[in-house]
Amino acid sequence: MDPSTVWWLLAGAAVAVELVTGTFYLLMLAIGLAAGALAAHAGGALAAQLVAAALVGGGAVAAWHVARGRRPEGPTAAANRDINLDIGETVQVDAWQADGTAAVRYRGATWTALPAGGLPGATGPHRVKEVVGNRLIVEKI
Repeated sequence: MDPSTVWWLLAGAAVAVELVTGTFYLLMLAIGLAAGALAAHAGGALAAQLVAAALVGGGAVAAWHVARGRRPEGPTAAANRDINLDIGETVQVDAWQADGTAAVRYRGATWTALPAGGLPGATGPHRVKEVVGNRLIVEKI
C-alpha cells in the first residue's frame, strides 16, 4: 500500500473519531496527518513525512489551544439564553419572604425566585437572570 494512502486513511479515521467524540483537537491532528500524506505525495522519505505530520499537527493543536484561551468564556448553561429560553424573561415579585425567596407566577406555574445579589430588594418587575434547578434567579429591572 502506498504510504500516502496510509496517511489519508489515518487522517480519515481521526476525522471520524472527532465527529463521534466532538474533540476538536483530533481535527487538528487530522490536519497533521494530511500534511504527512502530502509529504508522501511529494516523494519525501518516511522521516520527512513524520516530521511534516508532527510539525503541522502539533502546530495546529498549539495554535488552537492559544486561540481558545484568548476567547472570553461564555455564560454557564444555567445563564445562557441560547440554551434556556427563560433567561431574560420578566416576572412580577409581589413580596419577598423572610427566607429571602419569593413565589412568582411564571408560565402558568408558581416558581421560587431568589434575588441575584443574595439580598432581596424591592418588589415589582424582575428579569430572570439564571435558572438553577427549579428556582429562578432574578434581578430588579
